[in-house]
Amino acid sequence: MGEVSRERNAAGRPENARPRDATGKPLARGSGADWRDTLRARDEAQALPKPEALAEAERLVLTGQPFYAHEVLEGPWHLAEPGERAFWQGLAQVAVGLTHVQRGNAVGARSLLRSAAEKLETYQDGHEGVAVSRVVREARALADRVEAGETPSADDLKVAFRW
Repeated sequence: MGEVSRERNAAGRPENARPRDATGKPLARGSGADWRDTLRARDEAQALPKPEALAEAERLVLTGQPFYAHEVLEGPWHLAEPGERAFWQGLAQVAVGLTHVQRGNAVGARSLLRSAAEKLETYQDGHEGVAVSRVVREARALADRVEAGETPSADDLKVAFRW
C-alpha cells in the first residue's frame, strides 16, 4: 500500500488539508473553502508582534472564532522566552477552552480553562496589557459553570477574553 502525502507547514509539522469552520472543526473536502487560505492566514497571524497578536486574538474570540484565536496565540507562545511561555500558553489555552465549550466538550473545556488560569495567575495585571486577574477569574467561573452542567452562551464566551 502506498504512503499518503500530507501537507506540511514551514516548520515541517503535518497539516490537515481540509477547510475548517469557525470552531475549527474540519469541513468536508470540496466545501468551497480553501484550506490553504486558512493556513496562510494562520501563518501570517503567528508572525504578528505581540500587541497585534493580542488584538487579533481578541477580535477572533469576539467574532465567535476562538479556535483561530488559539492559532494566533501559538506564534508568541512558541517564540517566547522561557519566563513568558506560560503566559502565552495560558492565553492560548483559554481560547481552546472556549472552543471546547462551543463544541460541547465539557471535559476538555473545564480542563483547559483551569489549566489556563493556573498558568496565568502567576502574572501581574497589565502584563502585556492584559487584565490577567480578570481573565483568570472569568476562565475559572466559566469552567465552574460548565462543570455544573450549564451551557454558556456565545456572549458568555466573549467575556473571558476581553483584555
